[in-house]
Amino acid sequence: MADQQVRPVVLIADDDASVLKLVRLQLVDEGFRAVTASTGEEAIQRAIDERPDLVVLDLMLPDITGFEVLNRLRERGPIPVILLTGKTRDSDKIRGLEMGADDYLAKPFNPEELTARVRAVLRRARREGGVSDEPINVGPLMIDLERRVVEREGELVPLTRTEWNLLEVLVRNRGKALMNPEILGKVWGPEYVDDLQYLRVWISRLRRKLEPDRPEDSIIRTFPGMGYMFRDMRDTAEAEDTASEPPADDEAAAAEA
Repeated sequence: MADQQVRPVVLIADDDASVLKLVRLQLVDEGFRAVTASTGEEAIQRAIDERPDLVVLDLMLPDITGFEVLNRLRERGPIPVILLTGKTRDSDKIRGLEMGADDYLAKPFNPEELTARVRAVLRRARREGGVSDEPINVGPLMIDLERRVVEREGELVPLTRTEWNLLEVLVRNRGKALMNPEILGKVWGPEYVDDLQYLRVWISRLRRKLEPDRPEDSIIRTFPGMGYMFRDMRDTAEAEDTASEPPADDEAAAAEA
């Protein structure tokens, strides 16, 4: 089951081949999928292609600085970044944090400490996104954002990375209608914001996997020409409970009158 989970992707950008190998092996052993880059430009392109959940970024790269990479990543949208560098001056640390880095670890480092920081930054990013780490139960479905697992009646629902990213965006904003360009930008990037047919295809795929028996009453609600919403089933359940309650004495008396 574990090998079918959608594993968090971490991009490691460092020009030291031994560091890349060490960090990649450590993260893979801990259940992540690791991709690497040895230059700043390569790191930016890998970030565009892979849409990583977090970037481990060295400041001393051979072509452009880590600061420039961080700045260009931030221009594309929020993504957690941990700076990993041999530069120990406080001014470099402060500059990186002020530019939006989430954490800072100096070389030499303990690979286990780096993994712990990766997990902590990812948890913090999820909390700031407004969704707790507690699994979400929706009818027969259990969605675990922390473990990146979806189960239906106890059985694993295998999702591709794109399907998971789409589901996560919807679940993080459950109960809120998201506009089509917003979903496309969050999942695929700003160059896809006008590709509505692309979004429709992936929504259809996701629905078939999550609810093969409920095509007419999907938990992913469509707003024609506008967007989609993952239904907040807690509100639905409360409304149904309220509707099923017997009327209060004064309401019953008024009805009889």
